[in-house]
Amino acid sequence: SLVLGGDGFCGWPTALHLSEHGHKVVIVDNMLRRKIDEELGTQSLTPIASPQDRCAAWKEVSGKDIEFVEMDVSGPLDDVMSLIEKYKPDNIVHFAEIRAAPYSMKSPGKKAETVRNNLLGVHNVLISMLEHVPDAHLIHLGTMGVYGYGTVDGAIPEGYVNVKMGSKDMEIVAPYHPGSVYHTTKCLDNVLFNFYVKNDQLRITDLHQGIVWGVETPETARDPRLVNRLDVDSDYGTVLNRFAVQSALGLDITPYGTGGQTRAFINIADTARCIRMATENPPAAGERVKIYNQVAECHTVRDIAQMMEGLSPAGSKVVNVPNPRNEKAENNLEVINQNFRSFGWNPVKLDDGKAQELVDTIVKYKDRLVLNNLAPSSFWGKRQAAACLDKAEAPAVA
Repeated sequence: SLVLGGDGFCGWPTALHLSEHGHKVVIVDNMLRRKIDEELGTQSLTPIASPQDRCAAWKEVSGKDIEFVEMDVSGPLDDVMSLIEKYKPDNIVHFAEIRAAPYSMKSPGKKAETVRNNLLGVHNVLISMLEHVPDAHLIHLGTMGVYGYGTVDGAIPEGYVNVKMGSKDMEIVAPYHPGSVYHTTKCLDNVLFNFYVKNDQLRITDLHQGIVWGVETPETARDPRLVNRLDVDSDYGTVLNRFAVQSALGLDITPYGTGGQTRAFINIADTARCIRMATENPPAAGERVKIYNQVAECHTVRDIAQMMEGLSPAGSKVVNVPNPRNEKAENNLEVINQNFRSFGWNPVKLDDGKAQELVDTIVKYKDRLVLNNLAPSSFWGKRQAAACLDKAEAPAVA
């Protein structure tokens, strides 16, 4: 299996999990995520080793080899063609996209680069598959954000909906309603997938994943050198992980707006498990793009903030702040996820015990926190920027 973007937050633990379960794994990564840390003046809260040292540590503890290739799949097509021709993978797991909605809205240049990187990378992979491994299976990590929030009356389906056009009953891809440039690229990825399945019978699975929380998996916990990255800055830190940091260190816990946004969540270990299950259940050649909703549960941002307030060892309090995003203040969310359930998936659920484990991990690495990157610095528009900057001040420490 090729794991594109295998040095990242989701890619690294997935690479280990696939290796543990018998896959011969090759990681491909251009180190962009680490370079963005340098650009933003931040770092992973956990001290992550180099890809080479990570792979060597995995060999020591597991006896299994993971190969690392430094390459940009959004770069020259010939490079990607040569990569696919050399390894002839059965599975290509595609994480190699700029993944943060705030970062994709940070500036005109970031918007342009997100579109260029994400779409060109996906298309290079599709062309290379078609030429060299037309029977391989592409597993792409998408996002629940393609559906939007508060736009559907009832449960969000797994990718497809039944409609009537004139007198004809049809099943079509569920309408897109993206909330950022990043989310928009994931919608456009799916358009490309549908074309190449229709035209060339490629085998593709698109995973619409919820917000990921947690840091450790059974594989990363086997050696400190295998630790996963943990992002807590306002551009790349997911909401639950950010709140856990604020709770652990006695900072204000800062939901955006009312905190009434309901979102889907999944634990990082389940990300890896679900991708393995997807590799084990590929579509047939010419079968439509398989779309799975990769989510475990739904919570409001407000409820998560209150949970973390209750667990704070340093007396953190919930303090609502202006929302840098252009989104509904409150929404309901119900998500269908029967496909993975049918494979026997029993997801990790968020409770006080799991949240406490996350807080304890953060306390262990608290000296690595960069405080000045916690407040929002990317805005969906001038109105949001004005509201946030008017209220901006350094994080309060209890």
